[in-house]
Amino acid sequence: MTAPHTIAVLGLGRMGAAIATRLADLDWHVVGWTRSGRAGVTVEVTGDPNEAAAQAGTVLLALFDGEACQRVVERVRGSLRTGTIVVNTSTVAPVEASQLARWLGPSYVHAPVLGSVPAATAGALQILAAADQDTLDRVRPVLEALGTVRHVDDVPTAAALKLVANSSLAGALLALRDSLRQADALGLPRAQVLDVLELGQLGGLVARKRAFLTGQSTAATARAEFTIGALAKDMALLAAASDTPLASAADLADTVAGPEADIAVAATVPTVADAVLEPLRAYIRGHATGDPAHFRDAFLPTAHIEGIRDGEFVSWRLDEYCALFRGRPAPDEPGRFRRINAVDVHGTVATASMTLWHGADVFTDVFLLIYVDHSWRIANKAYHRSTRRTRSVHERHPAHPYRPGQFPAGGSLPENVPPPWRA
Repeated sequence: MTAPHTIAVLGLGRMGAAIATRLADLDWHVVGWTRSGRAGVTVEVTGDPNEAAAQAGTVLLALFDGEACQRVVERVRGSLRTGTIVVNTSTVAPVEASQLARWLGPSYVHAPVLGSVPAATAGALQILAAADQDTLDRVRPVLEALGTVRHVDDVPTAAALKLVANSSLAGALLALRDSLRQADALGLPRAQVLDVLELGQLGGLVARKRAFLTGQSTAATARAEFTIGALAKDMALLAAASDTPLASAADLADTVAGPEADIAVAATVPTVADAVLEPLRAYIRGHATGDPAHFRDAFLPTAHIEGIRDGEFVSWRLDEYCALFRGRPAPDEPGRFRRINAVDVHGTVATASMTLWHGADVFTDVFLLIYVDHSWRIANKAYHRSTRRTRSVHERHPAHPYRPGQFPAGGSLPENVPPPWRA
C-alpha cells in the first residue's frame, strides 16, 4: 500500500512507538524506523528511513530533539514523494522548528503534543498544529486519530507553547519534590502525605506517579513514560530561547536519579547534602554567639564580604569582618533569627541565599561556596540590608519554641523541645 494511506513514523522511542501502534490499530498502514535499530512495536519496521519515507503520504517525526530532526530530514528529503506531508511531533526549539519549516515549505506541519504514552495510546493527546490551512486539512484525519487538534498561527509559536507547557509540568514536579522533602523533614509518613497531596493542586500528578513516589516501581528506567533527561532538555531549550533564567533547567539537569528515569523520580531524590550546609550553619552560629571563630570555619581565608553600608560600597577582608564581632551574643539575640532560603549545587561550586532578621534590620545574604580540600567553604558573600516594616512570624507567635541558628550544626532539636508543627 502506498501514499496517501501509508504513514511513516520515524522515531520509535516511547512516544513514537505509542503513536505508531495507535495508528496501526486504526487500520492505517504504518512503516516505522528507529535510529537505534531497536523497536518494541508490532508495526512493520524498516532499517532505512528512505524506504519508509518513499512509500508514505505522511511522514511523522517522533524524535528526541531538534538536531535529530534536522539529521533525519536531511537524510530523507530526496525520498519524499510529491505531496508528502511531514508532521513533526518532536519537542524542539522555536528556531529549530522554523529551520525545518524553511527546508520543507508548505508540506511541513509542526505538531508538538501535550500528553505522554498513555494519552497517545488512547488517542487523547492535545496537538498544537501549525501549518498552511490546506496542508493541515489534508493531514487532519491522522492527527485526530491521535487526539484533539488545536490550530496555532505559526511554527515557532507552536514550538514555544510546547516548551511553556512542559515548564508547567517541571514546576509541578519540583513543587512536589519540595513538599515531599519538607514532609520527610517533619517525619510525616509518605503514604499519608501523598493521600493529602492527591486532594490538592498536585493531585493528578501524584495519582499518576504514585508508584514511583512510593518506591513501588523499582524498574524506573524501563517503565518511564517521560524521562528526566527529556524534560531537562526541554527546560534548557526554553531557558535559551527566552534568555530568561529557569531554575528547573538546572534542577532537572543535576538530578542524581539519571536522565533515563521517569520524571517522577526527580521528586524523590535526596535533598542537598549536609556537607554544603555546614559552612552556612557555622555562619549562623557566628551571628548567634558573636564568636568570630565560627566565621573563620565558614569562610575561606581569602573571602570578601561586600555590600552597601550607610550608602557606600564596602568590601571587607575576612579579618576585617571578624573584627566586627566581640565574642558574645548581641543584646537582642533572643529576638533575632535566620533562615537558609536556597542552596544550588553545581559540582564543586554552589550558591546559597539566607535571610537574617536582626532587630529592625533585615539582611539578605548571597553566598558563593566552593568545595576545596574535601570540604565546603564560603568563597564570598554579598548582602543587602533593609528595614523591617512588618512583624516577623516569630514576633507574631512568640510561643514558637525555637528559632533558626539556636541549635548545633546538625540542626537537631533538644529532646525536650518539640518541632514547631507540634507546638
